[in-house]
Amino acid sequence: MSEIDLLVREYERFVALPWQSNVSGHERVWFAVYDPPQERRLRLRIPEFEIATKKAGHTWHFADITDAFAYWMTGHKYREAYFKRPELMTDAVLAGLKAAVVDQFVTALTAPDVDANTVVAVGGLASLFGFLRASEVMEAVAPSIRGRLLVFFPGSYENKLYRLLDARDGWNYLAIPITAQAQR
Repeated sequence: MSEIDLLVREYERFVALPWQSNVSGHERVWFAVYDPPQERRLRLRIPEFEIATKKAGHTWHFADITDAFAYWMTGHKYREAYFKRPELMTDAVLAGLKAAVVDQFVTALTAPDVDANTVVAVGGLASLFGFLRASEVMEAVAPSIRGRLLVFFPGSYENKLYRLLDARDGWNYLAIPITAQAQR
């Protein structure tokens, strides 16, 4: 079986487990962790995650943030300057991108069809690499999670540390990892 086959199977097992209702927003986050080169294969299989979610008796809501940077940049009045001189995109400038991405997450998490029984799945996290830290986005959106937030996470999970795209120092986060190997 491929890594994505195993990840789908592990997710099917995981989503069928009973959900605790008395956990914090941080503990309602699930990271489906997979090797970054598997991104395209995973995207093709997202409908299988939806099927598994519905089979387990939960509802599904999907949001793709792949184009978040492009939409944010399109509306920025200094975009031409940033394309000519990317070093001008300071942390202060990127705070606007973070606000836009957090807003996109919160919009998905609070959509009218989302309740405590819904898995809100988010794809496209890799598109933020180099601009934002995933940990900061997760911290900001945690209070808005009603059911569960499933983040498709291209990277690694080892020794309780997550590394997006295997390229940065990892961070310890309360999210529950779902990997191609069963967690013990």
